[in-house]
Amino acid sequence: MNTNRIFWIGIIGVSLFVLTAIVGGLLIEGYSPVSQLISESYAIDTAYGGYLRAIGYIPSGILIALFCFKAAPYFRGFKLTRVNIIGIGIFYGLATVVVSIFPCDSGCNTDLIDPSISQLIHNLMGILTYLFAPVCILLTGVGTNKSDQFRKFSRQAIMLGFLSFASVGLLIGAGESDYVGLIQRVVEATFVLWVFSCAFALRSGKQIQG
Repeated sequence: MNTNRIFWIGIIGVSLFVLTAIVGGLLIEGYSPVSQLISESYAIDTAYGGYLRAIGYIPSGILIALFCFKAAPYFRGFKLTRVNIIGIGIFYGLATVVVSIFPCDSGCNTDLIDPSISQLIHNLMGILTYLFAPVCILLTGVGTNKSDQFRKFSRQAIMLGFLSFASVGLLIGAGESDYVGLIQRVVEATFVLWVFSCAFALRSGKQIQG
């Protein structure tokens, strides 16, 4: 698959994710993207949750994972970067698919009072995503930091990795803060921006050599 096709797979994947997150919030009366988690917009009891998952989050996760798995071989001269791009495909792309197949309970049951199996799987995948995706993003930048051609991508990935770490730390400390939704969206934005950065790096047109 050529780099132009891989580029568009990544761009469409994250754009679909962002669009679905925006539309999902608009479909629920009184929903606040500042104080409520993204998952609450497609929880098991929401009127349009099934549609959002089926035509939004699941396809976007598949596309993001496919982008990462197809992009990784182009970094064959940079093993650290290649491995961690695959990691992002797993912990961000495929994880998005899993949390969509297993949505959270009503209100996302943050206190875990008699949680369903779906809620537990949803939470587990969310934890894995927020633990590993920032590490993978950072290491994709570290792996290419000696490349003159891809120094811009390296710097962007390192910056996004640190921002992602900081945002996840804030999210963990936020608890039931009135700003938990906003903080989560900052975390997700770092993931989305990394895909854009990687896609444009690939589109530079040359197979990456170490």
